[in-house]
Amino acid sequence: MSQINAAAPRHDWTLDQVEALFDLPFMELVFQAASVHRAGFDPSEVQLSQLLSVKTGGCAENCGYCSQSAHFKTGLKAEKLMDAEVVIAKARQARDGGAQRFCMGAAWRELKDRDLPKLAAMIGGVKALGLETCATLGMLTPDQAKQLKDAGLDYYNHNLDTGPEYYGQVVTTRTYQERLDTLAHVRDAGMSTCCGGIVGMGETRRDRAGLLHQLATLPSHPDSLPINGLVPVSGTPLGDQVLADGTTAIDAIEFVRTIAVARIVCPRSMVRLSAGRDEMSRELQALCFLAGANSIFVGGKLLTTPLPGQDEDSKLFHDLDLRPMGAKAPTPEAVAAE
Repeated sequence: MSQINAAAPRHDWTLDQVEALFDLPFMELVFQAASVHRAGFDPSEVQLSQLLSVKTGGCAENCGYCSQSAHFKTGLKAEKLMDAEVVIAKARQARDGGAQRFCMGAAWRELKDRDLPKLAAMIGGVKALGLETCATLGMLTPDQAKQLKDAGLDYYNHNLDTGPEYYGQVVTTRTYQERLDTLAHVRDAGMSTCCGGIVGMGETRRDRAGLLHQLATLPSHPDSLPINGLVPVSGTPLGDQVLADGTTAIDAIEFVRTIAVARIVCPRSMVRLSAGRDEMSRELQALCFLAGANSIFVGGKLLTTPLPGQDEDSKLFHDLDLRPMGAKAPTPEAVAAE
């Protein structure tokens, strides 16, 4: 395959073409992804986001990986929607800890209109702190998307989870088209989209290619593209399957391939290392950054699963000569002093 043209984002990828990227020799694939990344971003910068579960547990969906589903016994207790003042205080702590974007997640199948006033207060308060705002609240109607936009919401997360062929093995309570419809409502309201998926759920490489093909052929590429590694939770069907096998959810090199292909087919997206990072070695994370990942979640926790602590991330950034997006690059004199 010829060298990718990093200057020309495209929406006409075929599934076979995306799968062919996965099949490239590993070194060639990472080189091409790194070249695409450098054409659009500073490779030394990584965006820091923090995610808070503002309504935990009791979700009516049966997503086979999720600890928050009411269908599974995972020991997680359902909670009510948090008060706006508490969420804003958490956002202030996140900002003071270095986060640039604050994401609010609620375990709902769909947003209810009765919850919009409280959510609007959260969003407005977080926005006033100078943070980018993001929310993931399940399915939306066009009017709900507009109201969230009016409240100051910058990004809306709604993942496709996996490719369309494997989707039925993951969830049956919401269709693939319903996910695509919510994304369309978000775009039509003028918000940025955050959309990606989960790998390591028993899917094939072609299924992973199918997920990235769907994202790359949307009317506009996701502004943020999270790649989650399955965190196996006891009590969930997909988690129990991995735990019973006694293996890792996905091979590390295959994970890097997924990051690299995501960078190539969606060259202007923020490709985010999301769930599963707590289990990744420093070397694996370094390879992911080399292959085009330029966003991570921080804060020690991602909804209900663990993340590395601030000290670990600070040391990783120091050792890899990375810096938070927007931070000033160190001067040669400062580098020499170290």
